[in-house]
Amino acid sequence: MLNRSAVWAGLLGASVLLAGYSGAKPTPTAAPRSRTFVLTSTATVPVPPAGTKTLDLWLPVPHADANQDVRNLKIESPVPYKIETGAYGNQMLHLQPAAVPTAPLVVKLTAHITRREHLNLRAGTPTAKASKEKADPNMARWLGPDRLVPLDAKIKQQAQEVVAKAGAKTDLEKARAIYEHVVSTVTYDKTGQGWGRGDIYYACDARRGNCTDFHAIVIGYCRSLGIPARFSIGLPLPAERGKGEVKGYHCWAEFYTKETGWVPVDASEAAKNPDKRNYFFGAHDENRVEFTRGRDVELAPKQAGPPLNYFVYPYAEADGKPLDVARTYEFVDVAK
Repeated sequence: MLNRSAVWAGLLGASVLLAGYSGAKPTPTAAPRSRTFVLTSTATVPVPPAGTKTLDLWLPVPHADANQDVRNLKIESPVPYKIETGAYGNQMLHLQPAAVPTAPLVVKLTAHITRREHLNLRAGTPTAKASKEKADPNMARWLGPDRLVPLDAKIKQQAQEVVAKAGAKTDLEKARAIYEHVVSTVTYDKTGQGWGRGDIYYACDARRGNCTDFHAIVIGYCRSLGIPARFSIGLPLPAERGKGEVKGYHCWAEFYTKETGWVPVDASEAAKNPDKRNYFFGAHDENRVEFTRGRDVELAPKQAGPPLNYFVYPYAEADGKPLDVARTYEFVDVAK
């Protein structure tokens, strides 16, 4: 259940922001920051159980889009592979050895990536010039439920309470109220069990979790009010330039209004960095790389098992059953 006192605290902050929103003045625009680095992804598939007849491996491949360039893609694999394109433009390496390996199978992907800061100035300044962007052919999908983010009457009621108490009228104001509510009332906390699955009911009840949990609420509440919202996942990079290993994933969200187009938000980073709370409503920094978009992911070719909750790590099946895969991600910044 919602923590009522925490909700009111969050809504108070949202109301103050919304009250002054209409009077926002245009601010000077600066060129988006960018970061260029070499990313290396290594997947090590263990020897399958004795008697296995088929082995499949899928490895997410970073894709190019308006905020991300991918060049010099290199694949090192002891067996033939294909680069496939799945739903929402997600790219992935797929391989199925002709003979099941008798030793661990190691596949390495290297790519030269430039990631640009994703800014939408209209999120805070409605009079700013709208950026031109291609229509998303999956808009209907971004209004529908995910397996762990149902859009039932309870979720819709919670979302309506948030925006009503913030006095939000427009879709942009409603999305801002939802963002402020989540940042104010959810704690970034990866202890105990249940976190990390992006289960909206867990997140609403526990009021803590990681990025998937934060954005389950943001996306679920927006969609329940008819505001399209989409999920992306990849890797975070430390702000300091250099090199190193990336230990975990990061995910973020965007919502859409006719007035603004797609607006980037990162509620979990805002919770971890309160001084960047305003920044992360309307921006994704350049310290990240996107792998895939969407949840309940069907791979290409389709896996035998159920859709993946999200697809950021290598996934393998032995005779159609999931097989754990070891992975490492390393980056090296490239000086300009």
